[in-house]
Amino acid sequence: MSASSKLLSGTDPALVESLNAGLEQVEARLHEVVKSAHPMLSEAATHLFDAGGQRFRPLLVLLAAQLGGGVNDDVLDAAVVIELTHVATLYHDDVMDEAPVRRGAESANARWTNSVAILTGDYLFARASDLTAGLGTEATHLQSRTFARLVEGQIAETAGPAEGQDPIAHHLQVLADKTGSLIATSARLGALMAGADRATVETLAEYGEVIGVAFQLSDDLIDVLHESASSGKTPGTDLREGIATLPVLLAHDDAALMAVLGGDLSSDEALAGALAALRAHPAIDLARDRMTGYVDRARTIATSLPEGAPRDALVALADYVLARTG
Repeated sequence: MSASSKLLSGTDPALVESLNAGLEQVEARLHEVVKSAHPMLSEAATHLFDAGGQRFRPLLVLLAAQLGGGVNDDVLDAAVVIELTHVATLYHDDVMDEAPVRRGAESANARWTNSVAILTGDYLFARASDLTAGLGTEATHLQSRTFARLVEGQIAETAGPAEGQDPIAHHLQVLADKTGSLIATSARLGALMAGADRATVETLAEYGEVIGVAFQLSDDLIDVLHESASSGKTPGTDLREGIATLPVLLAHDDAALMAVLGGDLSSDEALAGALAALRAHPAIDLARDRMTGYVDRARTIATSLPEGAPRDALVALADYVLARTG
């Protein structure tokens, strides 16, 4: 099943077919753009692209363009820019997290070195910036400001909440910066390059940010609830690494549970026990309710757009976020 068929299940077949065709062009352009004269860099740069991925962000670029004049060369380049930027952050994230696996394959830092992974991420950012320059001044400003938000979100996550700051509000802002910002830019840039009117561009950007946070909250739950590595990483990875996701933050007043979650989870048995304890806690339902609130808000934003298959597809994306969580 193609990425768009999976993400947009039940929507207009003609639209899905068109989006699939666009994604094939994006995929070809991605592999062409990341080629380098240096064999190691070419291999490292294509490593994560070859590992797959849902291409959620470029799909949203192409879908947003349907609310303007449709897909054109600038829209395709915008989709490439967005995915290059996203994948570049994954190379850097894996170095920071010392992650051995990404998308079911060996991470670049594990296969080569941290230095190669960092430089490869830098290279992808450079290729994205070069392409963006051809899309005009507004697109260039948008890409650079989004990049700044991505970095700010990562720094905020690394630093943790300030003294007196609500940890949950801090976490949601981190998700908005680290995930929502680029997904908002995906929708904004697709509509902008397709000549959509300004009100539609702004509505799509708002939708993108909200669905982006919902998507990441879904990941928070998947890390706890799923038994298999269907998300591309081992279940309980965040827990084992001490990352305070929303379910953990919502259970923070339970001292007994927090003692379990904060213990040594290096063994599979200990991790399984911690996951079981968290799964049985009311914090899971609270986290699911919070995620559902974002999904409902994204659906409401989508329904304010003109009727038609593109709007229905945006609603279907929101439904997919709920469905993937289980």
